[in-house]
Amino acid sequence: MSKETKTEDVAKPGPLGPKERWSVRRKREVTLRLLRGEPLDAVSRELGVEIYRLEQWREKALLGIEEALRDRTGDPLHTELDAAKRHIGELSMENELLRRERDLRRPLSGKRSWK
Repeated sequence: MSKETKTEDVAKPGPLGPKERWSVRRKREVTLRLLRGEPLDAVSRELGVEIYRLEQWREKALLGIEEALRDRTGDPLHTELDAAKRHIGELSMENELLRRERDLRRPLSGKRSWK
């Protein structure tokens, strides 16, 4: 293993050693095993992870999948909202430029000549 490869990038089977943490990659691999149908109790014993924790990882993964599938690309309402936001941004910039131009053209305000 080269120095550039992180230890968490290499999936290690079995339970973690002392002071080791579960990387996202390892959690994902374990969760995929559960989603493929491996028995929860067998994975728990093999990895030394509590069943409730494995169930939490699986539920979070399923919620993430559901949220990703909920994404509506090409939704006309979303497209219209994006166009409206762009137009608002353009109008805001135009207003700011006009205000600056107006302020530059004004004579010095508040100063009167004392005749």
